[in-house]
Amino acid sequence: MKCNVGSIDRVLRIAVGLVLVGLAASGVIGVGGWVGVVPLATGLFRFYPFYPVLGINSCGTDSDCTGGGCCK
Repeated sequence: MKCNVGSIDRVLRIAVGLVLVGLAASGVIGVGGWVGVVPLATGLFRFYPFYPVLGINSCGTDSDCTGGGCCK
């Protein structure tokens, strides 16, 4: 799997995901808040499946995600 989520993109995705899931779990927002699992997962795995379709790579390089050496 190729890494396509860079460092800043990753931090933002994880933060937004955690906030949405936290708000949904606490009942502040509705069930739609669980959509925060998507940015959380894409931030953790450093891969967003629609980026290749759109020709986007926020990593800046064509990196391999295996071994944790991605997007340094």
